[in-house]
Amino acid sequence: MVSTISLADYLRKASERLPDEAERVLKTLLESGSMNKEDLSLSARVKRAVLDHIIMQLYALGLVEISTEGKSKICSATKLGDEFYSLVKAG
Repeated sequence: MVSTISLADYLRKASERLPDEAERVLKTLLESGSMNKEDLSLSARVKRAVLDHIIMQLYALGLVEISTEGKSKICSATKLGDEFYSLVKAG
């Protein structure tokens, strides 16, 4: 038997598996807009080594996009990331 869950329930479960810093990273991107990893690390108060891990997890879930500008990787929240953050904050 296949069990189905709603997208909202899926995202709530996914949020339980993310590190606590992921919420700060996503909130920073939503409030401040796109930024490179160095600025994001400072703004979200997340160590750079930890940030790389978090960004890849958020990217895999479709919550952030990563683009390249020169040598910099620019991170941006997606529309799904915005909806995810609102859902998680609502409880």
